[in-house]
Amino acid sequence: MGLTVAVTGPTGEIGISAVTALEADPKVDRILGMARRPFDPAEHGWTKTEYRQGDILDRDAVDALVADADVVIHLAFIVIGSREEAERINLAGTRAVFSATIDAKRPTRMVYTSSVAAYGYHADNPLPLTEETPIRGTKEHYYSAQKAQCEEAIADLVAGTDLELFMLRPCIVAGPKAPALANAMPWNMLPGIATSAINAVPGLKVPFPDHGVPVQLVHHDDVAAAIALSATTDAPAGAYNIAGDGTVSLTEIVDALGGRPVPVPSSAVKIAAEAVKRLPFMPSFFEWIHIGRTSVVMDTSKARDVLGWTPQFSAKDTLEALAYARKSAE
Repeated sequence: MGLTVAVTGPTGEIGISAVTALEADPKVDRILGMARRPFDPAEHGWTKTEYRQGDILDRDAVDALVADADVVIHLAFIVIGSREEAERINLAGTRAVFSATIDAKRPTRMVYTSSVAAYGYHADNPLPLTEETPIRGTKEHYYSAQKAQCEEAIADLVAGTDLELFMLRPCIVAGPKAPALANAMPWNMLPGIATSAINAVPGLKVPFPDHGVPVQLVHHDDVAAAIALSATTDAPAGAYNIAGDGTVSLTEIVDALGGRPVPVPSSAVKIAAEAVKRLPFMPSFFEWIHIGRTSVVMDTSKARDVLGWTPQFSAKDTLEALAYARKSAE
């Protein structure tokens, strides 16, 4: 008898690839995917997956989802949004899913996708970051702070239980099915009239600063492989850093995604980040400047040696796949 796996966020940027990977795993017999909006598993070629309608903030819906599961995978999480909305969905939702899973008794394992952001963007962080590096998110950046808070809340909930917890910490996830990196580029977030004006001028590209900090990327299919492996492996539970081989520069990212890279000293980004931190009523989007304050390159040897995970795409491969998909869609 194979495993029954419950998944929150099965149609998100990571979710589609994760469910596809679970569908291909012979150890998995049944997949229960819960999303707020209906989806047809057959449209993705899924034959083991059943749709369950529900919101992670609805405890009754979550209870019903996890009641029949052997493994619960929590992927539902918003990245770009307001600090308030993110706190409501990310923190409260994560607590609800973990509490329901613990109370359900049947599930023996949980897989949670945290983030490199949970380590925080601190100048005194060791490099490369390992799983032993303390989790201390950057409070000025809501996503980083909330990922760290989620990990702390999860640790408190799981303490004293027999639940096996696989905590995956991927770097920036990208690829054809994960366009968030491209969508977050400033020139792709401008009002339509501004975008039209830029496109009307041949060769005009929006400048974007590169202060020389290396960036790790990981392909959504490689994250999916790590998730599926965590659901079925005999490897020990614990935290695992997830990133593709190598790094790319901001210049490579900006150039590939349609902007004009401009070299700037790293001190300029730090000054700008400090200025944003002190401005009242600053939109949450501007808090993302804090990710450029320092390097957050991770060591992924534990995922390779202990979990048995091997990425199929390098950081450069992932960027190229994202850029190609973006251009093909234009």
